[in-house]
Amino acid sequence: MSNSIIISIPHCAARVPGDIREQMALSDQEIRDAEDFGTAEIFGKMPAKTILQAKWSRLVADLNRAPDSRGPKGIVAETDYRGRPIYRPGRYPNAAAVEERIRQYYNPYHGKLAEAVADPSVRCLLDCHSLNGTAPADAPDAGKKRKDIIISNNGDTNGRPRPGHGPISCPAETMNRIRSALEAAGFSVAVNNPYQGGYITVHYGKQLMERGGFAIQIEMNQDLYMPPGALSPDPIKITEITRKLEKTVTSTY
Repeated sequence: MSNSIIISIPHCAARVPGDIREQMALSDQEIRDAEDFGTAEIFGKMPAKTILQAKWSRLVADLNRAPDSRGPKGIVAETDYRGRPIYRPGRYPNAAAVEERIRQYYNPYHGKLAEAVADPSVRCLLDCHSLNGTAPADAPDAGKKRKDIIISNNGDTNGRPRPGHGPISCPAETMNRIRSALEAAGFSVAVNNPYQGGYITVHYGKQLMERGGFAIQIEMNQDLYMPPGALSPDPIKITEITRKLEKTVTSTY
């Protein structure tokens, strides 16, 4: 099974090149807030044909945005998910600098991902993320407590298509099977709530669906493995969660 799975981890890094760091208003810890804590540790060693991990912070270039996405929440965002300005006054990159970031930091990841998806033996793409246990200010569910795991396919809360929102990236039946397996493993699960899946899931999922495959976005609640105030995941909890997820993938696909 694992030789037909791609794992994408687009927000697992916190590194910022020195010249870009100098432009930023955020502290080092505030920059780390943008990292999807635990995703590299949980998904980075799971059995898969291809595993892609971001090398740079999403604040440098957000890999889960469409290539033509510009503006305040585009590939190069102006504010973070807590509503804080990312750049010092007057230091937000101009259009040419944004295009250079896309060329240098965005395109290489998507070139590798597109190549991996084009392999006809690939049937499943897991785009892997994590989120705060309580939604931050700029999230669609601001202030609310979240489920252990959110799985998304660009559909509604049953995994079915939403009118006017384009095709789903995974059949509803498969979504429900995955949800049931995760719940059987002891996780609370939400489907397409609060997130319905980003660019990676939707774009590459369309290609995979055309040949009988699928893509899902999976978000892990950081409260599962990040004690209050911690700056890194609890390794014992990470090991337990990874074991459960591997068993779930094996049982459902």
